Amino acid sequence: MSKKLTVAFGGLGNRGKDTYAPTVKMFADRMEMAAIADIDPAKVADVAKTYNIPADRCFSSVEEMLQQDKLADALFLTTQDRQHVRQAIPALRKGYDILMEKPISPVLDECREIVKVAKECGRRVVVCHVLRYTPYFMKLKEILDAGTIGDVVSIMAIENVCYWHQCHSFVRGNWRNSDETSPMILQKCCHDMDLYTWLANKTCKTVSSFGDTYLFKAENAPEGAALRCMDGCKAKEDCPFDAEKIYLTNEDTGILHGHDKWPCEVLALHPTPEKIREAIKTGPYGRCVYHCDNNVVDHQVVNLVMTDGTTMHLTMCAFTAQGGRYAKFMGTKGDIIADMHLNTIDIGVFGKKREVIDVSKLATDFSGHAGGDNQLVREFLDLELDGKEAPNITSLERSMESHYIALAAEKSRLAGGAAVSLDEMRH
Repeated sequence: MSKKLTVAFGGLGNRGKDTYAPTVKMFADRMEMAAIADIDPAKVADVAKTYNIPADRCFSSVEEMLQQDKLADALFLTTQDRQHVRQAIPALRKGYDILMEKPISPVLDECREIVKVAKECGRRVVVCHVLRYTPYFMKLKEILDAGTIGDVVSIMAIENVCYWHQCHSFVRGNWRNSDETSPMILQKCCHDMDLYTWLANKTCKTVSSFGDTYLFKAENAPEGAALRCMDGCKAKEDCPFDAEKIYLTNEDTGILHGHDKWPCEVLALHPTPEKIREAIKTGPYGRCVYHCDNNVVDHQVVNLVMTDGTTMHLTMCAFTAQGGRYAKFMGTKGDIIADMHLNTIDIGVFGKKREVIDVSKLATDFSGHAGGDNQLVREFLDLELDGKEAPNITSLERSMESHYIALAAEKSRLAGGAAVSLDEMRH
């Protein structure tokens, strides 16, 4: 039997427990879970039972796990943003390779430090920029690299956050406050900064950005709004952000319609209607969106000038009915309209009839970030076990570029849109 990669799991939240842990069974011939750590004992017990992890390999924190001798070949690190680097550095020094949830860190000096330590230790860090690994964007990359529309001169891209996703993650949820986690443009859109520069083979030179919190603040609360959705809120009927609507009755997300995965699985372990009602009644996800401690933006625009003089514009906005990304690539020989929600790539070569490619007919796995989650793990296993490095692999150094851009965008936004040089961020 061929060698298996042993993996320790640091952090058993939605990404660790619900996204990456199931790949242990999916790739059972190549991977084995060796140890787990989380601050929530219920999650540790649940994962230990599911994956047969002995008690002496279960830990109450990543820090406790890293006090032990090396327990596995690699560490899947899926804790909160500001924990990543301080946990990753001792793991690297202990000899672990790391698959790290994005972002690396909202602190520029920490990003630079982990690059330095990884090189000193001769260890790998792969960052979970999972969109690169989707069938959709891999096909789009193939078309662009073939020169189908010539040189890309401008990109217009939109990140449709979706109104309920904004409420779930960035108003009520873990990433609501940049003082505790990351600026939203880094947390949500380091994907985009990585994705579009990779697709077009561009390097960014200068960034400017504008954005703010427009709606989700106390002065905008409708008359009669309660501090919690289930505390007799008089504005409830007409409020699309009502927690009961999102987690119970919404046809796309509600537990009453059989949706027991994300986002409901964030509110309760093995969610049921009764558990979700209790979570809304007592937990953070039942708070009024106008009365939370959020400070991250609900809309932002970012302008990028590339080193070759070409440009890109990204709009990130909460106020969309659906999530997903779409973009228009404008080149010297044609344009492409890429709509990830529809899974279509619409190609218009100058002087020729437009061609529409339906990517849903070219692939079968669109689970988890449109198939990116599973493919990322597959390529990480190829790298670790076979030394096979895919051209799209998101190494630490490659992923740093997206962080430089996102952190430059936040610096510009806070400075009223002043242009920020990327060389200033890199060095």
